[in-house]
Amino acid sequence: MAVTDKDIIPGGSFLIRDTPPQEVFTPEDLSDEQKMMGKVTREFVEADVKPKAEQIEHHDWDLTVKLFRKAGELGLLSVDLPTKYGGLGLDLITSVVIAERLIEGGSFAISVFDHVGIGSLPIAWFGNAEQKARYLPLLATGAKIGSYALTEPGSGSDALAAKTKAVLSPDGKFYILSGTKQFITNAAFADLYITYAKVDGDKFSAFIIDRGTPGATLGAEEKKMGIKGTSTRSVILDNAKVPVENLLYEVGKGHKVAFDILNIGRFKLAAGCLGTCKVALRESVKYAKQRTQFGQSIASFGLIQKKLAEMAIRTYVAESIVYRTGGLIEAILSGIDQGSEAAGLEAAKGVEEYAVECSINKVYVSEALDYVADETVQIFGGYGYVADFPAERIYRDARINRIFEGTNEINRLLIPATLFRRALQGRLPLLIAAQKLMADLLSYSPGQDEAPKGPLGDQIRMLQLSKKIALMVSGAAVQKYRENLQGEQEMLGILSDLTIELFAMESALLRALKSAAANGEKAAEAKSDMVKVYFNDAFDRIELLAKEALASMEEGDTLRTQLSALKKLTRSTPINTTRLRRTIAGRIIEAEAYRA
Repeated sequence: MAVTDKDIIPGGSFLIRDTPPQEVFTPEDLSDEQKMMGKVTREFVEADVKPKAEQIEHHDWDLTVKLFRKAGELGLLSVDLPTKYGGLGLDLITSVVIAERLIEGGSFAISVFDHVGIGSLPIAWFGNAEQKARYLPLLATGAKIGSYALTEPGSGSDALAAKTKAVLSPDGKFYILSGTKQFITNAAFADLYITYAKVDGDKFSAFIIDRGTPGATLGAEEKKMGIKGTSTRSVILDNAKVPVENLLYEVGKGHKVAFDILNIGRFKLAAGCLGTCKVALRESVKYAKQRTQFGQSIASFGLIQKKLAEMAIRTYVAESIVYRTGGLIEAILSGIDQGSEAAGLEAAKGVEEYAVECSINKVYVSEALDYVADETVQIFGGYGYVADFPAERIYRDARINRIFEGTNEINRLLIPATLFRRALQGRLPLLIAAQKLMADLLSYSPGQDEAPKGPLGDQIRMLQLSKKIALMVSGAAVQKYRENLQGEQEMLGILSDLTIELFAMESALLRALKSAAANGEKAAEAKSDMVKVYFNDAFDRIELLAKEALASMEEGDTLRTQLSALKKLTRSTPINTTRLRRTIAGRIIEAEAYRA
């Protein structure tokens, strides 16, 4: 069945609506089948991938290909592909679970992510029936390995500035492609490359290039900081003859393929980063318990406990964001008739609805991982800098995630740009809500926002106030800059950070409230403690971001008036985060792993 607007929660609407806890998907909602796929993935990684890590890091591509085949046999490559073409046709949440578990396989996991996501889904979503029948069954088993070739030496973030050209041959049987694609993952062993070129110099279009295509060659392996076990090469197209039947979708609509695929790529990247956060935290607490200094385990030191607690808190928030977003997207995907040839296009449209949330996932979770990875090295001390210990590889491998799938800076620009565009299109009444708030603030008094009774009442109040602050700043920015707002990148960055923080706060809070309602406040205590600490610090960050934004727009009496209104919205009493962090760390130390 086709998805209609009334069937879905509009993307970005978390800014202006109260979301009931029972509406969000959380890790506690995983089915037995989803957990089983996670178990299969973990066993595969432990038995087949981790023992071969050194060989993979030294570019044993034959081994990598063999592992792809094994992963295909286990169904790990076909989860997102339709059953009609050899896939399992499972839900998106299962994909998230697999990504979380697979990432412990290091570089091999990155190769798989590229294959199952941006290497296969363009065909699944935008390919015609013949293309799907030709490629998808082989991609599902690992008999063919996919790759994605978008970036060029002169166009990374600005994908539409690509220089690669495509000219139709005189006999009309081939597109002749010329140009260079750079930083292409899986290049050395990929059997096909999803690539992009401009037909007639201006029509940005997508193509499937098969390995061995005349005129298509590879550059040398890049020498990288991390993910050393992945192949990263240039794909050089010198009058490459690509059959016309390998045009993907339509001439001039390559941007649709590229950008819609990147949405799901960003989301899945976040899932992988989440898995690495858990691995890093587990390795950190194990080492902290074993390492003795001054006659006692360093896990007993207050500053180490603070680190472990904060790592756990950010992992909890990241996990809440990822599974909430997965649930939102899956609600759309589950309503699509997978037997229809239009199913792929419907899926692309469905994922695009949550483009903002996908960008939030990418930015927040990749930056959470960088924090966790850095603290992992610090906890390991000198050993964290040595390749014989896991912290060193975790740290190196983590850094690429803020660059992959659109840099975090690009995603920060996309978030407010997408929200404002939808507001102007009438898809999201954001500006109406901002205008109403500006009028309400004239008579606002702090007593109007009393904390509701029940668990986490103070945090519910802080979330409500934070949404008002974000709307206040957004309204002021639109009023100040109007159509020139898109050129104010610093302001867009602030608006983006406010949006990201709100989604993070709300996702963490709703998960804890849902758990408390289902299992009682005592059972949800670990989640509630992490929410309390996170909100205490996040509320301060919200205030600082708002002050920075207002001060960059106004001065004098106008600024003082705005700051006075802001002050009404930022009244809060700090809590004892030291005590709570010790409690949180105690749970992690006892379990020797992340627990929520």
